[in-house]
Amino acid sequence: MKTLKTSWVAALLLAAVASGAMAQDSKIAYISNQRIITESGPAKLAQTKLEQEFSRRQKELSDQQLSLKAFSEKFERDAPTLTDSQRASRQKEFAEQSRDFQRKQREFQEDLNGRRNEELQQVLEKANKAMKQVAEAEKYDMVLSEGVVYSNNKHDITDKVLKILNAGSK
Repeated sequence: MKTLKTSWVAALLLAAVASGAMAQDSKIAYISNQRIITESGPAKLAQTKLEQEFSRRQKELSDQQLSLKAFSEKFERDAPTLTDSQRASRQKEFAEQSRDFQRKQREFQEDLNGRRNEELQQVLEKANKAMKQVAEAEKYDMVLSEGVVYSNNKHDITDKVLKILNAGSK
């Protein structure tokens, strides 16, 4: 929906420019959200924060996965010598451990995605403030941040916004 809305705004802007409705001295710029997310100091700090916050759980999941693999390999080796009831018991135990692992892995992913979205939202809010600061200081009439199909680099103010964000994150 957001992309559709942005596309409509871009289309209307292009139509206005094509029809001469906008003055020739209008200043328009764009910003690359992808670069903000990957290159800005706040984004890098957020990534480090997430790695620290979730590293213990990631290690636990890795250890549990290795344990499941070892259990499976041992079962495969021992299967020919086990009785039917022992084999069924170990298969049931493996299935329970596997379900537990999958549940924990799903919960981990959900928690990580939720926190990543929270951190990303904070980074984008800071970027919007910096973008507004640049736009007001340099008297831009419009700044686009999504849905730009093509723009001459002279309209790209991403470096200026990154400079402000990175200065504030030190």
